[in-house]
Amino acid sequence: MLEQLLIFTRGGLILWTCKELGNALRGSPIETLIRSCLLEERSGAASYNYDAPGAAYTLKWTFHNELGLVFVAVYQRILHLLYVDELLSMVKREFSEIYDPKRTVYNDFDETFRQLRKEAEARAEELKKMKPVGKPLTNNKKQGQVQKSDGGSKKKSDGVSANDGGEADGTKGRRLENLSNGNHVDTEETKVNGLFNGKENTSSNIGAFDVNKLQKLRSKGGKKIDTVANKGPKAEPKKRITKKNRVWDDSPPEAKLDFTDPVGENGDNIVEAVAADQGESMMDKEEDFSSESETEEEEEEVGKDSKPDAKKGWFSSMFQSIAGKANLDRSDLEPALKALKDRLMNKNVAEVIAEKLCESVAASLEGKKLASFTRISSTVQAAMEEALVRILTPRRSIDILRDVHAAKEQRKPYVVVFVGVNGVGKSTNLAKVAYWLLQHKLSVMMAACDTFRSGAVEQLRTHARRLQIPIFEKGYEKDPAVVAKEAIQEATRNGSDVVLVDTAGRMQDNEPLMRALSKLIYLNNPDLVLFVGEALVGNDAVDQLSKFNQKLADLSTSPNPRLIDGILLTKFDTIDDKVGAALSMVYISGSPVMFVGCGQSYTDLKKLNVKSIVKTLLK
Repeated sequence: MLEQLLIFTRGGLILWTCKELGNALRGSPIETLIRSCLLEERSGAASYNYDAPGAAYTLKWTFHNELGLVFVAVYQRILHLLYVDELLSMVKREFSEIYDPKRTVYNDFDETFRQLRKEAEARAEELKKMKPVGKPLTNNKKQGQVQKSDGGSKKKSDGVSANDGGEADGTKGRRLENLSNGNHVDTEETKVNGLFNGKENTSSNIGAFDVNKLQKLRSKGGKKIDTVANKGPKAEPKKRITKKNRVWDDSPPEAKLDFTDPVGENGDNIVEAVAADQGESMMDKEEDFSSESETEEEEEEVGKDSKPDAKKGWFSSMFQSIAGKANLDRSDLEPALKALKDRLMNKNVAEVIAEKLCESVAASLEGKKLASFTRISSTVQAAMEEALVRILTPRRSIDILRDVHAAKEQRKPYVVVFVGVNGVGKSTNLAKVAYWLLQHKLSVMMAACDTFRSGAVEQLRTHARRLQIPIFEKGYEKDPAVVAKEAIQEATRNGSDVVLVDTAGRMQDNEPLMRALSKLIYLNNPDLVLFVGEALVGNDAVDQLSKFNQKLADLSTSPNPRLIDGILLTKFDTIDDKVGAALSMVYISGSPVMFVGCGQSYTDLKKLNVKSIVKTLLK
């Protein structure tokens, strides 16, 4: 049975609900659908499953993009109602005829909906009663049909040779009839031509030797030889520059060999030395996005859009751009969406994410009227740009400094846990975050909870010595959850403002290490769980983040498990324009990118420039 059917505008104004159903929904499936699906550019999906205590719902929806209306149906997942899609389309058609933007109450639609629901349920019952007509052919009948068609083709070929390439009237008529019905007909003539052109491969010519290819290769080789021979005297090769070997003797070296920081007896002025060498952190610098590349890109797009479509012709393309198109359908959007999908995948966006984004953009544009002097490709690109900006823009505050001061007022340290797979740079970027916090006059303490990897404690100890901040460590082979708990207690006693917890790198499929991480998060309840991931990954980003969240949820003993709160992208300076990992990670987890690592020094940490990322993705 249908639980609820709702009609509301994209602005959130509810126009009509079914009073007959009137079932009180458990939980908040409609709000969750809007927040987790419609606003997250996942509207291209067929349905959405919502689990509530004591109930499991399935939600289906459709849009009227021209009027800006949303139609949502809710029913129990166990029922598998077959008529919901058809009912939504019928309600959409009928309601759009009586819709008035100035009107907010539609009580007269109750009777119309009652008739539509009865009609949809009757059709679904008829479909259930229908049985498949006809039986599959046996092997003997199939063989007989093949032999019969072969015999017919022989007769047909004899007729063609007798009529000097002409066709019998019956054959011609059948061919025209099939073509008008949209069927593809392979005549003997096309088969023969296909065989001679090498378009049909059979078992007899699989290993055949192609003389034409050999002649082409010989001709190409001869041309290459001629062009090389006609170039004249051979140019002298450039001398290779080799590194001069260092001679180790008793004389003092000319170059500086010791690059470590000088440390005094008392270890004074270390922070000042680091700040003087590396300057202000990039987190506090406003990054200006140059508009030159944007202008050039717009000029290129205008140049592309000004070219007429070869299939439609110049006049029809120009007429459509001037007069506009009545309503966009899926066939109009497919070419532009395919080009956008390829562009996103070339920028390292995961394939499944690119497909879902294109489906969502298609759902938002289908049925919409194309404005005058506007082409479909530019309309699709503008819709995709809006969707990307909406996805990458954080939906909550990511001001860590404000949260730290709020925790400071409560006299407790602000705890950040860094998690991720092996070798992505968790310890290095933890030190960058510590350096940034020190510049804002906050007291920071490190917690060495990577008790698994050899040298992890020593690496963090080196960063702590350079930054002159305390570090809490218990050595190796200890329970990281207990070490983190003791570190937080120590920070509370010492009055530290922030505790940065370093954890061991672990693959998302390593259940023992994932169980230990889940225990650490559950036992210490940190304020922020940061997933550290490389900007180099493509499809792996989806797998890593989704499985990390899934394992944290499955292995937690809490009814409301903590998941990943934010993302720190590392090695961003090595990817050029392959920035798709940022989009893939944000889309699959719903968590914002809070930091971007872009170098090896402590200052190489910055915020994500959403506008720059979107322009790079669509470039």
